[in-house]
Amino acid sequence: MAGGKEFEPMILGFLCNWCCYAGADLAGVSRYQYPPNMRIIRLMCSGRVDPAFILRAFIKGADGVFVGGCWLGECHYVTEGNYDALSVIHLCKKMLRLIGVDPERLRLEWVSASEGIRFAEVMEDFVSKLKKKGPLGETEGISEPALKAKLQAVDRLIPYLKLVERERLRVRFETEAEYDEYFNSEEVNSLFGELIAEKLVTSQILSLLESEPRSTGEIAETLGLNPSEVSRHMNDSSRQGLVRYDVEQKRYALATGA
Repeated sequence: MAGGKEFEPMILGFLCNWCCYAGADLAGVSRYQYPPNMRIIRLMCSGRVDPAFILRAFIKGADGVFVGGCWLGECHYVTEGNYDALSVIHLCKKMLRLIGVDPERLRLEWVSASEGIRFAEVMEDFVSKLKKKGPLGETEGISEPALKAKLQAVDRLIPYLKLVERERLRVRFETEAEYDEYFNSEEVNSLFGELIAEKLVTSQILSLLESEPRSTGEIAETLGLNPSEVSRHMNDSSRQGLVRYDVEQKRYALATGA
């Protein structure tokens, strides 16, 4: 590290008011020692965590995002929002994996109001793992322009992702193991490939072109895509009026209003 200083990850945390936030407060009152790397946003329920919150935290430079809620079955609301949080985390991890970002940078934990020491231990473990991973993008081997384009691409797709989740992926199980099995199933992976993966590639390209016009080769190199794949997406985007091709510059640019 520059100057011999150890890398200190920046973490944004979304904590449930009734359980995890109270647990964090207890850890402080009890003077349990844990790394001060996390900036906390208190929510009334972990079910209020929107995929956009998570993606924009990474876009703004967070090296990790933490979501803390009540244990399953112990939510303070009739809707049991922590089950919704579990689905959101699974979906966001799949999206991060699609763009080459380590999904373990996003972490969900259940911490009750009486578990101050557990909160401290979880923070110690998360910070330690992020230190080993290094800064966001660096460990993944993604350049800064590509990382920005990839994260913004996912952010663009969040309304569509919510629609797919509501219409095709919304489930309700009783255990975390059942959620893990479902979201890692061939059925869900196939659905992601069919409905989301292709749109994500186009979204990445459009996000990259927001900064400046680029050739097919430049787009492919920056995003780590096959040039023929980029050409196919550019042809489709041109027909939809999303991009235009400058014959003299031999570069693609966003069409006006795209």
